[in-house]
Amino acid sequence: MEEITEAIEQYGLNKQNRKRTLFSRIGVVGCGKEGSVIATVAALRGIEVVFLEPDAEKIANSFARIEEKLDLKIANWGMTENEKKTVLGRIQGTSKYDDFATCDFVIEAVRYDESGQREHKRRKEVFSRLESILSPEAIIASNISTVDVTELASELTHKERCIGLHFISHISDSQIIEVVRGLYTSDDTFDKIVHFTKLINYDYVEVLESAGLVSMRMYLTQINEACGILMEGIASIEDIDKVMTIGFGHRQGVFRTADQIGIEKIVKLLENMYDEYGHLKYKPSPILLRLMRAKHHGISTGKGFYDYKIS
Repeated sequence: MEEITEAIEQYGLNKQNRKRTLFSRIGVVGCGKEGSVIATVAALRGIEVVFLEPDAEKIANSFARIEEKLDLKIANWGMTENEKKTVLGRIQGTSKYDDFATCDFVIEAVRYDESGQREHKRRKEVFSRLESILSPEAIIASNISTVDVTELASELTHKERCIGLHFISHISDSQIIEVVRGLYTSDDTFDKIVHFTKLINYDYVEVLESAGLVSMRMYLTQINEACGILMEGIASIEDIDKVMTIGFGHRQGVFRTADQIGIEKIVKLLENMYDEYGHLKYKPSPILLRLMRAKHHGISTGKGFYDYKIS
């Protein structure tokens, strides 16, 4: 009896003709404190992630940072060791921009320097490099809180695909993103990013371009006021934080949050907002300036408003 064979490619097993799902692979430029949060969140939701760092040492440090986040989930019974391996298998570190070529979304999350700044010129160069590699339909984003995405995109050919996002990464399990339209951002780009926030199980708010957006404007005036109360001797650091956590249901007080964000970043953000709006409420408190000058930046240096052990 003659054996009958039949081609099966037409039934969907031919990878060459298979359409790739939107946001199946994303990129992150810079995998420091903020970039590692983005990479981890995306990988946990089944998305392939490639992140860029300049050398092997920084790539290894980024993976260590991601593993630390996953190990915390394991310790809290939110993940198994096998699931951790699966998530890490979705993440690739690289030092070559060419590895972003197949991404349909790349977000710039360049590290802050010691002064609390993210160099604007370098960030524009990142946008330019990405445009030279990505397809015209791919989205280019920046994780921003003060810098205008319009300016970052101003010299690109496809400005309409640029957008700003702000992951509030200094608050543990904070699942909300501020989505910032630039002057050129298209409705299609915005709608796709809204879809992305849903894929990673985050909520979002649409925010107009502005220094500080919603989150930083609200928080920074709060930390300045708390410093004013402290300077007047009305209450201690611990008691001010206790009022906010117990009295108002905050997860952590304003001073502990400041130590997590980094005092040097807070001072720079306040200075940017003071320059933008000219209102005294944004002028950095003398306490913040004193801590920054002493390099007591918070958790990163082991000392800020509180003392921390650095292993």
